[in-house]
Amino acid sequence: MPASSALRRSFAVLAALPLLTLAACGYGSQAKDDGTAKVAAGAKKIDGLDTVKIGYFGNLTHGTALVGMQKGFFQKALGATKVEPALFNAGPSEIEALNSGSIDIGWIGPSPAINGYVKSGGKNLRIIGGSASGGVRLVVNPDKITSLKDVKGKRIATPQLGNTQDVAFLNWAADQGWKIDPQSGKGDVTVVRSDNKVTPDAYKSGSIDGAWVPEPTASKLVAEGGKVLLDEASLWPDKKFVITNIIVRQEFLKEHPKVVEAVLKGSVETNKWINAHPDAAKTAANEQLAADSGKALPANVLDPAWKSIQFTDDPLAATLNTEAAHAVKAGLLQKPDLKGIYDLAPLNKVLKAEGEPTVDDAGLGAK
Repeated sequence: MPASSALRRSFAVLAALPLLTLAACGYGSQAKDDGTAKVAAGAKKIDGLDTVKIGYFGNLTHGTALVGMQKGFFQKALGATKVEPALFNAGPSEIEALNSGSIDIGWIGPSPAINGYVKSGGKNLRIIGGSASGGVRLVVNPDKITSLKDVKGKRIATPQLGNTQDVAFLNWAADQGWKIDPQSGKGDVTVVRSDNKVTPDAYKSGSIDGAWVPEPTASKLVAEGGKVLLDEASLWPDKKFVITNIIVRQEFLKEHPKVVEAVLKGSVETNKWINAHPDAAKTAANEQLAADSGKALPANVLDPAWKSIQFTDDPLAATLNTEAAHAVKAGLLQKPDLKGIYDLAPLNKVLKAEGEPTVDDAGLGAK
């Protein structure tokens, strides 16, 4: 099969993932209202809009959304326009929800954002801000793996075919000179696509030897006796790479720019508060996780996980371009045209008003 055909086949499989995930978990579940984000007396609706629907994951790498919901930063910025949060387990289902109008704005990883943008021909979403960097580690069974070269021949889990961590691991393995079929995961290393919720049990049972995963899954594995063999941040310049972006439906951005600005203002205020009050922010994120899922994280998981994540308004656009190149290199994506994927004008307007430095789109901004 010609290389171009193989790439098209790879992307076709990857593009089908949202439908598979969607059938399994729908458009996400509505987050619980814990009473902290009440509309202030006398507040007015922005653009006359009743609600804005915001999606995010119950992951610490989505800490801006968790803390912003818990502490009421988004609701305060939105006045009487009510925040309607929705929880998701995977990026493909959130992209489907965005495309269908079930949500308006979402926190999401770079690979689903890239895939969603490419699949729609650049018509359905824009990245409008950053949220987090880091928080991804390769954790292994120290009885089986004691050095990076020992990873060869072992079974390593990633969250999902073509997701951000899957692409990162395939790229890293290729840099070691190892051959892996991207679709089956078979080769010099066996890649096991495993939902983050079940990966710790798979590790305990011995069915995997390690995992390249985001927080808090990485720290859950460490709590089970795993060892951090590699922090992905060490592979990037300045140890920074995008792990969570903020995206919006292009139609919503066009129709309700003031609402989008308000959500971004809430995000900027949240990140400022997180970085000024790391311990209180960690507690707030955990409280929102408990409100959303009914279960908080124990301290031996929460503490190290939180320390490994940097919260930032900068979308680190240059690293998104690199991550897309990694997906192409892995055989999961044809070389994409990402020009226009960013619209950072609303964010930069908010940052200027806050007296903060503006951020760059690395030449990938909308005209």
